[in-house]
Amino acid sequence: MPAIIQLEHVKKMYRMGDVTVSALLDVSLRIDEGEFVAIMGSSGSGKSTMMNIIGCLDWPTSGQYFLGKHLVSDFDRDTLADVRNRKLGFVFQNFNLLPRATALEQVVLPMLYAGVPAEERHRRAAEALTRVGLGSRMDHRPNQLSGGQQQRVALARAMIMNPRVILADEPTGNLDSRTSIEVIILLQELGRTGITIVLVTHEPDIAEYAGRCIVLKDGRILSDTRRMPRRAEIPAGLERTEGQTQPVAGGLW
Repeated sequence: MPAIIQLEHVKKMYRMGDVTVSALLDVSLRIDEGEFVAIMGSSGSGKSTMMNIIGCLDWPTSGQYFLGKHLVSDFDRDTLADVRNRKLGFVFQNFNLLPRATALEQVVLPMLYAGVPAEERHRRAAEALTRVGLGSRMDHRPNQLSGGQQQRVALARAMIMNPRVILADEPTGNLDSRTSIEVIILLQELGRTGITIVLVTHEPDIAEYAGRCIVLKDGRILSDTRRMPRRAEIPAGLERTEGQTQPVAGGLW
């Protein structure tokens, strides 16, 4: 498979007063289209910095980052905004939802920026929310949704533009065990459609659901292991009770 993400000798340095902090040190990495990759490491290992660079939210101090065949440093501001909207989907630990917007409005937003016609925006957003099990909660605001439901809204928003890559930064960090597995089920479903998934996590059991695990330490890649991923499924005893919503199985996109 062709590479979708390629870092070549990437360094990232931050200046904090009189001190220079090295967040990434000569990191080279290739991720192919359709891979599901977990990135692990302790606090300060560089995993969040790497995620920000991959997501075009930050830039290397030196080295090169290719997204597909394109050198990201060649992008101007408008191109970067378009890439973040159309090619990359983001899921964060704290959901990053607009507090006064409904679930439907949250998912519509990327399409609004992209100039998608109103009727198509609402149709696609409603379909996405239904596929993540929130068809009956489209008019709910974040304070009317559980943490798991908010994260499913965030997932629907992340995948609404059919991105080539979804970047998930600790997406299960604030969720209970059952809801965490539901989120991973959705990510694995998306991965099977050919979308590349990059997941930052500090939880080894969550990393087991990825087919590749990269461990960072002190700004360097400590290990890079490919293995058979664990298939996500709800364990016995954690099934939802009557009246609770769940994702729609059998193909998301």
